[in-house]
Amino acid sequence: MANRRSLAGHAVERVVLLANRLGFDVTREHFKHRFLHALAGRGVDTVLDLGANTGQFGRQLRRAGYRGRIHSVEPLAAAFAELQRVSGRDRAWTVERAAVSDAPGTLTMNVSQNSVSSSVLPILDRSVAAAPQTRYVATEQVPATTVDDLVVAQGFVPDRTLLKVDVQGYEQAVLDGAAKTLDRFAAIRTEMSLVALYEGQVLMPELVEALTGRGFELWFLEPGFTEPGTRRVLQLDGVFLRREPA
Repeated sequence: MANRRSLAGHAVERVVLLANRLGFDVTREHFKHRFLHALAGRGVDTVLDLGANTGQFGRQLRRAGYRGRIHSVEPLAAAFAELQRVSGRDRAWTVERAAVSDAPGTLTMNVSQNSVSSSVLPILDRSVAAAPQTRYVATEQVPATTVDDLVVAQGFVPDRTLLKVDVQGYEQAVLDGAAKTLDRFAAIRTEMSLVALYEGQVLMPELVEALTGRGFELWFLEPGFTEPGTRRVLQLDGVFLRREPA
């Protein structure tokens, strides 16, 4: 029986290797074996984590084996307090309380019941109908900065940095605030909506066009927020790598 199991295991390994060589991802650890592999191939040793909430993305990076620098930026007081706690013992993980926009200053954040759906923008009924916990329950005045200012203040080398954007419909303002540095980032990972969930947001086609126009290529997509009743994907994450010279 043990010999049969060994043979079966080797057969599965051969199938997985063959599928991977053909470009298909059949592993359940796609974050580690696809996403981090792509970053390593571009020499990424720094992650600028915008809209960090309580540090979910940073923890995912660490669990997958990423050991480089993380700088997480989160505007909401309660989420930031938890972010400070989870990152506190990690010397390569720094945090900052701020919203990221097209200009420095102060912004009003709309705080959702579930925290993660909070946004500068008004939320639409489509989002609340799909997930009632996304409704707003409070507001907070928060300091605002820009990607360009963060690059200077933190001494980032964009050519070795992943820009991760999770700002609930406010992506265009974040990109506008990266006018001087966006083209130089090694990679961008951003949430994109297929339908409008926030008033005034840009949707996936516009974001893809904007980033490809700035020299990036869309490498892969990961499903995100799904509408329970219809099972339609409403949001997903797109990973873009800077286009290499031919």
